[in-house]
Amino acid sequence: MKIIDLLRQGNVTISCEIFPPKPGVSLDQIHGVIQGIAATSPNFISVTYGAGGSTSKRTLEIAEEIQEQHQIPALAHLTCITSSRTQINDTLQSLKEHNIENILALRGDMPQDCNPNAPRDFQYAYQLIEEINAQGDFCIGAACYPESHVECPSKEADIDHLKQKVESGCDFLTTQMFFDNNILYKFLYRALAKGIQVPIVAGIMPVTNSNQIKRICELSGTELPARFKAIVERFADHPDAMKQAGIAYATEQIIDLIANGVNAIHLYTMNKPEIAEKIMGNLSDIIRIS
Repeated sequence: MKIIDLLRQGNVTISCEIFPPKPGVSLDQIHGVIQGIAATSPNFISVTYGAGGSTSKRTLEIAEEIQEQHQIPALAHLTCITSSRTQINDTLQSLKEHNIENILALRGDMPQDCNPNAPRDFQYAYQLIEEINAQGDFCIGAACYPESHVECPSKEADIDHLKQKVESGCDFLTTQMFFDNNILYKFLYRALAKGIQVPIVAGIMPVTNSNQIKRICELSGTELPARFKAIVERFADHPDAMKQAGIAYATEQIIDLIANGVNAIHLYTMNKPEIAEKIMGNLSDIIRIS
């Protein structure tokens, strides 16, 4: 099933993310992660794509397992910054052959050992979106950044780039994580004012590890509101308490979003099924009536 068809129904949708293990690490453990997250009955599960396509084969294998064994739509990530057009088209053909029809089209980050000045077939995500549209009947998602992309000079320029993705054939957008819902609401107004009308899925990360969030925020430019900083400072040295507080904070965010009409939620669960299970449990009646 195409994800855009789910989103257009207008019901509350909760999706989760899985990332493949690094090359050389057994896939055995990931089967338990898939089973655990699938047991929470998300509307779809996305599968990430390692830097430079390092986990491309594993992304495909995991997406296929999600669909065939658990009957849950899979969203396969695909990056393009280090890929040739031939490589991208080969990947698209493999996705077709394995009945994967949902793709999250991303530029991707440049690996540290790559020459940034080398000739490339793809420089930006919108070019990948155009290529996917030209090669098959896929549902295409793309990323968006409520606080703007760290490499973008301004919020205005970031929205212009986002509109270009949509005009290139993007069907829906998923946001980078954010911890202040007001940031998302302001972003949604800016997007609407620019004529961006595709569904936007709100990306929520339940923070269960204080060191992890500091590193992620450094890389992404995500701001932490004062009330969340207080949680991290208070519980950083108490892992169980930090986990409980992080789940509670994420749950509160999601409830506020749904109450204000943001019906599509994506959980960055970091391959931890127990987090998805607790949040789904916290939202069970809310999802049921929505």
